[in-house]
Amino acid sequence: MLRTITVKGVGRVLARPDYVVLSMSLKSKDLNYDRAMDIASQHIQHLTDTICAIGFEKSDLKTTRFNTNTDYNNVKDHDGNYHREFAGYVISHNLKLEFDFDMNKLSQALTAIAECISHPELSVRFTVKDATAINEEMLRTATANAKRKVEILCEASNVELGQLLTINYNWDELDIFSHTQFALSDDRLYEAPKAKSIDIEPDDIDVNDTATFVWEIK
Repeated sequence: MLRTITVKGVGRVLARPDYVVLSMSLKSKDLNYDRAMDIASQHIQHLTDTICAIGFEKSDLKTTRFNTNTDYNNVKDHDGNYHREFAGYVISHNLKLEFDFDMNKLSQALTAIAECISHPELSVRFTVKDATAINEEMLRTATANAKRKVEILCEASNVELGQLLTINYNWDELDIFSHTQFALSDDRLYEAPKAKSIDIEPDDIDVNDTATFVWEIK
C-alpha cells in the first residue's frame, strides 16, 4: 500500500505599490430611455474631455461595466395599498483609469475630476503594474515552504521522503492591492484646492496563498 504525506505550503509576498487604479462611476436617469442615454453620453464625453485635457489618451479610460436598468417607487394609494410606479431608466457606467504611481499625477487627476461637470463617484486603489511577477514569487515561496515542512516532518518521524506525487492549487485571481484606504467624501472631493495637497505613501501589498503537495513516503 502506497504511503503518502500531504503538506500545505503557504506563500507570502510583500510588494511596494507602483500603480494607481482610479475607478469612476457615472449614473444618469430619466423617464424617457433616449434622454437617459443622451445624458449618459454627455457624462462620458465630459469625463473623457477632462481626462484628455491633463495629458491622458481617450483610450486610457476603460469601461469596466455598463448597465441599463429600470427604477420603481412603492407608492401608497388612497386605500392604503402599495403599488409599484415607474420612476425612470437608470444608466450606470463604470470606468477605470490606470497609471504609474505618482502623487503629483494623482493629485492632478483628482483635481480635474473634481471640476468635471459629470461629477463621477470615485475610488482610488494602489497595486503593482506587473502582477505576474507577484504571482510567480508567491508560488515559489509556497513551494519552498511546503518542502521545508515535509522534510522536517519526515526527519522527525524517521521516514524517507519519496517522489512528489501531486500538487493542488486554486488558480483563482489574487487580490493584489494595497490595504491603504484612500477615500474622499463627496463634499471634499469637489473642493479642488484640497485635492492638490495630497501627500501619502501607500502601505505595502501583502499577498498570500496556499498550495497542497502530496509526497510518497518510502
